[in-house]
Amino acid sequence: MTDSKSPLELEVAALIVQALNLEITPQEIDPAEPLYHEGLGLDSIDMLELSLAISKAYGFQLKSDAPDNASIFSSLQSLTRHIEKSRVK
Repeated sequence: MTDSKSPLELEVAALIVQALNLEITPQEIDPAEPLYHEGLGLDSIDMLELSLAISKAYGFQLKSDAPDNASIFSSLQSLTRHIEKSRVK
C-alpha cells in the first residue's frame, strides 16, 4: 500500500468511504489500486452513488455514458486527477 497521498487524494478517499458507508478508513485506500471490482471491490451501483457524491462536493457532473469512465474510476489517483481538472468548487 502506498502511504503518501496528496491532500486531495485523502479528501476523495474520505468522500468514497463516507458516501458508500465503507468499513475501512480513507488511509486504507491504496491510490494505485482499482476501485471497481478487484481492489476496493466497488460495483456499478457504488459508482453511481459515488458519482452523485462527487457532483455535490465538486460541482461537476460525471455522466454514466461517458466513454472515459473506466479510466476515470480506475483508481483513486485517476479519479483525483479528473476531479482536480474538472472541479468548480
